[in-house]
Amino acid sequence: MGSGESKITELRRQLNEYSYRYHVLDDPIVPDAEYDRLLQELVNLENEYPELVTRDSPTQRVGERPLSEFSQVTHDIPMLSLENAFSNEELIAFDKRIRDRLDSAEIQYAAEVKLDGLAISLLYQDGKLVRAATRGDGTTGEDVTANIRTIKSIPLALRLTGFPARLEVRGEVFMTKSGFEELNNRQQAEDEKLFANPRNAAAGSLRQLDPRITAARPLHFLAHGIGIVGSGEIPSSHFDILQSMKTWGLPVSAETERVAGIEECIDFYRKISEKRARLPYEIDGIVFKVDDLKLQAELGFVSRAPRWAVACKFPPEEALTELLDIEVQVGRTGALTPVARLRPVRVGGVTVTNATLHNSDEVQRKDVRAGDTVVIRRAGDVIPEVVRVIAEKRPEASQPFRMPGQCPVCGSPAERVEGEAAIRCTGGLHCSAQAIQSIIHYASRTAMDITGLGEKLVEQLFNTGLVSNIADLYQLEHERVAALERMGDKSAENLLRAIETSKNTHFDKFLYALGIREVGETTARNLALHFQLDEIKKATQADLCQVRDIGPVVADNIVRFFRDEQNLSIIDQVLRSGVNWESGQNDDIADLQGKTFVITGTLASLSRAKAKEKLIAKGAKVSASVSGKTDYLIAGENPGSKLDKARELSINIIDETELLEIIDFA
Repeated sequence: MGSGESKITELRRQLNEYSYRYHVLDDPIVPDAEYDRLLQELVNLENEYPELVTRDSPTQRVGERPLSEFSQVTHDIPMLSLENAFSNEELIAFDKRIRDRLDSAEIQYAAEVKLDGLAISLLYQDGKLVRAATRGDGTTGEDVTANIRTIKSIPLALRLTGFPARLEVRGEVFMTKSGFEELNNRQQAEDEKLFANPRNAAAGSLRQLDPRITAARPLHFLAHGIGIVGSGEIPSSHFDILQSMKTWGLPVSAETERVAGIEECIDFYRKISEKRARLPYEIDGIVFKVDDLKLQAELGFVSRAPRWAVACKFPPEEALTELLDIEVQVGRTGALTPVARLRPVRVGGVTVTNATLHNSDEVQRKDVRAGDTVVIRRAGDVIPEVVRVIAEKRPEASQPFRMPGQCPVCGSPAERVEGEAAIRCTGGLHCSAQAIQSIIHYASRTAMDITGLGEKLVEQLFNTGLVSNIADLYQLEHERVAALERMGDKSAENLLRAIETSKNTHFDKFLYALGIREVGETTARNLALHFQLDEIKKATQADLCQVRDIGPVVADNIVRFFRDEQNLSIIDQVLRSGVNWESGQNDDIADLQGKTFVITGTLASLSRAKAKEKLIAKGAKVSASVSGKTDYLIAGENPGSKLDKARELSINIIDETELLEIIDFA
C-alpha cells in the first residue's frame, strides 16, 4: 500500500471514529475545527488520487446530481404500521392479549419514544450503505439514497464487525426543535415559505430532488429496528439489537429501556410524558415491543400491524377549532395583548378555551379574524397559541382585526412607543387591570413569594376594595379576609402568615417585585450590587447606564418609575409596614458577576429554574441561547443543539457536578 493510500485509509478511519463518538455516543473527542481540518486533508488527498475515492468515504456525502424524479422501491419486508393505544386501559388490554396468547404471567418489553418524523429504511450490504427508501404506503416507497447520504448521523459504512452481510436498518429521520426554529428563521430571512412543524420540515427536506438542498437542512436520524437480515447472526431480543446497532455506528435514542410488566410500561410512559417538553425533538407517543424475538414470531401479525407492538399515543398537541372572538387584555406594564376566545377544544390532554395572539403585529401577520377556523398548539406547559388560519374555511363577511385606540379597562389613550411591538395603556396604576397585575407580580414566587396569593384571590381582594396597591397587602385584617368567599379562618390565617413572612426579603427581590418595566431578575440583582434604595431613587440615566446590561431605555424606565410620586408613596408605605433586607446581604452574590451561563438538557439534582435562580443569586447572567458572549454551558441529559454550538464556539462546558460545586448546592 502506497503512502497516499495508507494516509487516506487512516484519515477515513479517524473521521469515521470521530463521527461515531459525536453522533452516536454524544461524546466528541476532538473539536469541530480539527474534524474539518482532517476532512479537508482527505479531500485534498482524494483529489490527488481520484482512483482511491470510494462511495463510503466521508467526503462523498454530497455529490449526486439533482434527480428528475424519485424511483420506486418495493420493501422485501413491508414497513407496517402499529396498533394504537390512547389510554392506560387500552395499554393494559394490549398487555393482557399478549399474556393470554403466550400463557405468560409477565412480559418483558422494549420501550422507546415514538419520534414524530419520517420512517426510513437503510440497506447495508457488507457494511456499506447501498440504498435508502421512504416507508411510502408500507409496501412501496421512494429511493432517497442520495439525500440520506447527506445526513451526517447516518454512517455510510458500519463500524467494527459482527453485523450481518445484508442488513436493513429501520428508523426515523427528524429535525430537532432548535434546528426547526433555525431553519424557519433562515426561510423567513430569505422570504421563503415557512414550515408548519418539524415533521413537515423533515419530510420536505428529505424529498428534495437536489441533494445539496437536503444537505443544508438540519436533519438527524435514530434507528429503532431492523428488517432484512441475511448471512449473519443478530441478538435474540429487540433491546439487545438496538445496543448492537449502536456499536455498529448507528445512533439509537437514549430514551430506550427494557421494562418488565405492564406497571413498568405505565411508569415509563408517565416518566417520558413529564420529560416530553424538555426533549430536543418532537415525539407523539411511546412504542412498546415484546422484547424476545422468538415471542414476536410466535405472536405474528394481524392485518397491517404486528401483534407484538403497540404505539401508546400522547394526547394531540394541535387541534382545529373556531375562533369566536378576539379580546384585548391589559398587562402589568400596560401592554395590550389580543387574546383569542375559542370554541372549547381538547389539545395536549386539556380543554383549551383561550389562546395568545401575542401582539397586533402578530395578528396582522397571521391575518387572524373572528369566525376563522384556526390551528391551536399546546406543547408541554406552554400557553396555547394560534398557529395559523385555515383560509379556505373563512366566512365571507369576516373583517380584519384592529387594536383599540383606548384601554378597554380604564379608557385611557393607548399608544405605541417607536421601536416596540406592544401598544400600551397610558393610565398607569390608575388602570385597575395594571394595578391588579402589579400585585400579582409582587406576590409571585420569584418576587416576594407570598404563598397562596394567586391571581383569583388578588382579583377578589381588589374588587372588594380590600387592596388597591401592594402596600395595602400589609394592612389586611384577618376578620375581613376570612369573610371573603371561599376563604374562612384557616385560609385567612395562612395568607396573613405568608404576607408577614414576605417582609424579610432580599433587596434585589424587592426591586424585581416592584414591577419596573423591563427590569427582570438579573437586572434587579445588578442594580442591587451597585446601589442602595435611596441611591437608586436619585440616580440619573447616566448613573444607571454604568450598571451591567442596563442601556438607555431600561435606565429611562427606572428613572421615570422613581420620579413618580405615587410609586414613591407606595414604597414608603411598604417599608413602614416592616418590609426589610440586610444592607450587606448582596455582597456575596458577586462571585459570578460578569459571567454568562446557558443551561441545556435535564438536570437530575434540581430543576433548571432552580439552577437559574442559584446562578443569578451568585451574580451570573443566565441566557436562553448560546452566543460568543456565553462563558459556560451547563450540559445535562439530552443537551440538544446548544451543546453543538458551544463546541463550535469553544465555550467552556461543565456538567451537573461542576454546577453544584459552583452554586454550593445543598
